[in-house]
Amino acid sequence: MQDLLCMNNDFPPRAHCLVRWYGLREFVVIAPAANHDAVLSESKCNLLLSSVSIALGNTGCQVPLFVQIHHKWRRMYVGECQGHGVRTDFEMVHLRKVPNQYTHLSGLLDIFKSKIGCPLTPLPPVSIAIRLTYVLQDWQQYFWPQQPPDIDALVGGEVGGLEFGKLPFGACEDPISELHLATTWPHLTEGIIVDNDVYSDLDPIQAPHWSVRVRKADNPQCLLGDFVTEFFKICRRKESTDEILGRSTFEEEGREIADITHALSKLTEPAPVPIHKLSVSNMVHTAKKKIRKHRGVEESPLNNDVLNTILLFLFPDAASEKPLDGSSAVDNNNPLSESEEYNLYNQFKSAPSDSLTYKLALCLCMINFYHGGLKGVAHLWQEFVLEMRFRWENNFLIPGLASGPPDLRCCLLHQKLQMLNCCIERKKARDEGRKTNTSDMFPGDVGKAGDQLGPDNLKDTDKEKGEVGKSWDSWSDSEEEFFECLSDTEELKGNGQESGKKGGPKETASLKPEGRLHQHGKLTLLHNGEPLYIPVTQEPAPMTEDLLEEQSEVLAKLGTSAEGAHLRARMQSACLLSDMESFKAANPGCFLEDFVRWYSPRDYIEEEVIDEKGNMVLKGELSARMKIPSNMWVEAWETAKPIPARRQRRLFDDTREAEKVLHYLAVQKPADLARHLLPCVIHAAVLKVKEEENLENISSVKKIIKQIITHSSKVLHFPNPEDKKLEEIIHQITNVEAIIARARSLKAKFGTEKCEQEEEKEDLEKFVSCLLEQPEVLVVGAGRGHAGKIIHKLFVNAQRLTESSDEAAAMAPPEEELKRVSSPEERRQNSVSDFPPPAGRELILRTTVPRPAPYSRALPQRMYSVLTKEDFRLAGAFSSDTSFF
Repeated sequence: MQDLLCMNNDFPPRAHCLVRWYGLREFVVIAPAANHDAVLSESKCNLLLSSVSIALGNTGCQVPLFVQIHHKWRRMYVGECQGHGVRTDFEMVHLRKVPNQYTHLSGLLDIFKSKIGCPLTPLPPVSIAIRLTYVLQDWQQYFWPQQPPDIDALVGGEVGGLEFGKLPFGACEDPISELHLATTWPHLTEGIIVDNDVYSDLDPIQAPHWSVRVRKADNPQCLLGDFVTEFFKICRRKESTDEILGRSTFEEEGREIADITHALSKLTEPAPVPIHKLSVSNMVHTAKKKIRKHRGVEESPLNNDVLNTILLFLFPDAASEKPLDGSSAVDNNNPLSESEEYNLYNQFKSAPSDSLTYKLALCLCMINFYHGGLKGVAHLWQEFVLEMRFRWENNFLIPGLASGPPDLRCCLLHQKLQMLNCCIERKKARDEGRKTNTSDMFPGDVGKAGDQLGPDNLKDTDKEKGEVGKSWDSWSDSEEEFFECLSDTEELKGNGQESGKKGGPKETASLKPEGRLHQHGKLTLLHNGEPLYIPVTQEPAPMTEDLLEEQSEVLAKLGTSAEGAHLRARMQSACLLSDMESFKAANPGCFLEDFVRWYSPRDYIEEEVIDEKGNMVLKGELSARMKIPSNMWVEAWETAKPIPARRQRRLFDDTREAEKVLHYLAVQKPADLARHLLPCVIHAAVLKVKEEENLENISSVKKIIKQIITHSSKVLHFPNPEDKKLEEIIHQITNVEAIIARARSLKAKFGTEKCEQEEEKEDLEKFVSCLLEQPEVLVVGAGRGHAGKIIHKLFVNAQRLTESSDEAAAMAPPEEELKRVSSPEERRQNSVSDFPPPAGRELILRTTVPRPAPYSRALPQRMYSVLTKEDFRLAGAFSSDTSFF
């Protein structure tokens, strides 16, 4: 009863239709379980209603109970509610065409009064609430601010204001399709207002309450969302690069294929002379020629200008005369390094936002969307792989990669490129070292040794000739020059064995120290008091995550048997052995204790003891783990020979590793590539959304972006994330983009930027942000508030466009507009009204009267009516006294 009379729940912004029609807060609905079953016959409907009535009477339930009748889409309900001595019936009328007399208040009042059938002669006054809804669809005077991308302007490095490496953003169509203005008179009594078929007092400008809702376009097309979705689609393609570009691309010239006999000699020939001028025209090399040879020139998926622009963007060092050494390209990340934007790549397992991998991802995205789709992607990737090989063969470092071993926090592709860079660095250092060495040798020897064996296999004797009278300093440039050679000279063998057995220092003293880096503080060798030198050692081999995984699998497969454990220890101690050999070479006459003091100080325990003469002296010994019989360290020490790092076998075979990486890159299908780079693309999209949101400052979007980041970091950390989860992330990013586009659209329409007064600007900005987040927003000050005036103007302009044939009227100066708004009388006389006819009319009529007899209790009666273009509905709740009738 209270709900029927309470006015707080009139016209709720979002609610079940029964709440809207009857104002109820609690009710039960009985409806057919299957959608296609419907209670169509009247007798079945009455049967259900009487059953409901009996059930309510038997249980004493005071909650209203409704039965859904007719087809579901009609939303027809009848129901009943029983209390102590009171019954309320809920009835409904639903028509497609409205009878003329019920389109206005006076006709509806007649229905209401006749339905109540109140026996009292002066009828108590009826309270009325009215809401008229006006729809604005015509935003013609405000074109949508998003510029369409201009694809022709690409060659200058731009795609419609888009450079390579930038992502597009925004909706292609207006994301706000309609504005609904609801003007409400919440509390009127009959007699105060006239509304009949001839004349109406209901002028929206005079309504005390205005509220607005906007209708969003369903799934507006958003550029960033499309961009990422299209790229994601590549992940599902099965074709290889060869299949996409035609097998002919990778085939060599015919005669080259025929001549297989020289294949080996080709491999053993010295590397070609590096081309010092690394220009873009050199970079777009063989792939282009081959494609052109087998098809027409026009058919290659990417045209030369686009390809050159991209390659210059990816490899900025190609523009300068001599290539940079790779370092300057990387150091520009400092300003970003502290900020969370830069560290997003750790969470997403992508790549730093200034790296080559990240740029490549964006370029492939761009090509896939604007230039040649999948074929373009395959073409660019092929060029990229060729460029990688070119750089490896000619010792050019790859720009845009942080130096050092592969960063396992990044995606595998990024690690592979870093690995290739490590190989190039090592090879470069080796080649430079070799140049300095050969120039120091006797000219005759260089010729002979070089011709016969190639620099890697120089015999020891030749080397020794070259080293005559040279100190270690002259080798300092070539600390990473390693020779894989057997120490076949007897002298070396003898020395190695003697120093291995704990022989006295006399025999070993004849060895010449080699490969010293610098002295180790004040430490001296335990047995001969010589200063202890730190040796030049080999760097441990860098690893990418797939190699680490492979290695751990191999180690795990060795099992737990003694032999397996021993083999595992041997495999893991390659680095240790190399360091021992370097240490022995640098410190002739050293012992394992000396090595342990430098390499693992914790394993050398020193104690103060009193000697025979009563003096306190330091006595040291190896730790317990070093004394275990057949200990790995002792074994390694005994097998280690005094060989300086530069003459040891390489721990890291850069040639083999580089070839592995290049092969890995060459066999990647576009789908694998897209999977590798998708984290980078999502990373870029999140950064773009963040950047755009900062301009708009929408609090709800900030929250969603945080959720996207946490969700993505969970999904992307697994090696092969499910497609469904990836789609969810892309969908979330598109949603945020749509919200930001809506905010921009509303700001443009409500002119928040043009406000001179600070207070007005704040009001409008608050209003716009509420419109984005709430289903319906109250307009402060109704038609006279800041927002109200703008909405009024929007309607006036739209009306003028539709009702006056002369469209120039739309350009009328604002003074005239203000004159027009001046007085209601003028407006009525004027043929053009400010507002179109209302799209929806809602009325609520309420009163409290005794029913069915004059002496019954006075009970609430309520009727709701809604009239739209398509249908007309009356929903009445009529109460009657069941004790005194």
